[in-house]
Amino acid sequence: MRIFTKKQRTVERDRGYVFEIVKANIIALITALIAILISALIVKIFVVSDSAIPIMNQVIKSISIFIGCIFSLKKPNNGWLRGLICGFTFVWLSFLVFSTLDSRFLFGLSLFNDCVLGALAGMISGIIAVNIRKH
Repeated sequence: MRIFTKKQRTVERDRGYVFEIVKANIIALITALIAILISALIVKIFVVSDSAIPIMNQVIKSISIFIGCIFSLKKPNNGWLRGLICGFTFVWLSFLVFSTLDSRFLFGLSLFNDCVLGALAGMISGIIAVNIRKH
């Protein structure tokens, strides 16, 4: 039988939180990549207004964050904080991935808006994910 000290239990718990956030971001990125490919196909096949594309992108990002949080955040405490971190880091990771694919890194107000909306979507998703697990 192995006895853990309080510090060891804290470190183990914190590793679990970090693993949850990393897992949520990986799931969210995969979901976003698939959804972007599907939306590109829809835009190609149907006539979609240029003004609708940024809205579609925000919806895809929010849904991706939600799916990542729902499947990954399982520990009971601080769902809002872990969700907020997931949303914020997802926005930066997706910015890096899609900017690398596009070969352009454009920083501006839209990136700031994405960070705020991603953090908000993550916070709400984290709250929902943690409370679903209680029941």
